[in-house]
Amino acid sequence: MKNEKADALEKALWSVALPGFGQLLNKKYFKALLLFVLEVIINVKSNLNTVIILSFYGDLSRAIQVTNYQWLMFYPCLYLFGIWDAYRDGIKEASPFLFLPFVLSAYTATVAVIYSRTFRIGNVLLGPIFLPILTIVLSMIIGFIGKSFLLKMLAKE
Repeated sequence: MKNEKADALEKALWSVALPGFGQLLNKKYFKALLLFVLEVIINVKSNLNTVIILSFYGDLSRAIQVTNYQWLMFYPCLYLFGIWDAYRDGIKEASPFLFLPFVLSAYTATVAVIYSRTFRIGNVLLGPIFLPILTIVLSMIIGFIGKSFLLKMLAKE
């Protein structure tokens, strides 16, 4: 069981690197190809790599200017679906409510992309990369707490 979870975690982490890698390791070749193709299309159309580079250099105003928000809004859902799917297929057994942290994170990160041009924490503008990343981390924590709470409530019944 521990090896299975470690193996599933490895596949999920490969999907963090690039959507589709985990599916490739799970031998889900059609899904892997589909996620690769969608990732490349969304990445190119949204100017994601340029936005990442500019964000890491601290040039957030330029990052915001070159971002195609119509396309970037799709990325959190694709990205988090790839991670969830790779892990879910890797563990083989059903894990109730495993989707919860990923769906919550996809939703909040998409909203964060929308507001990333103007939303500030304190007086700090995080932009189209760092604000969604922050919301993903916070939503994952909240989602896993919620998953644990729901499982405990169901166990009591």
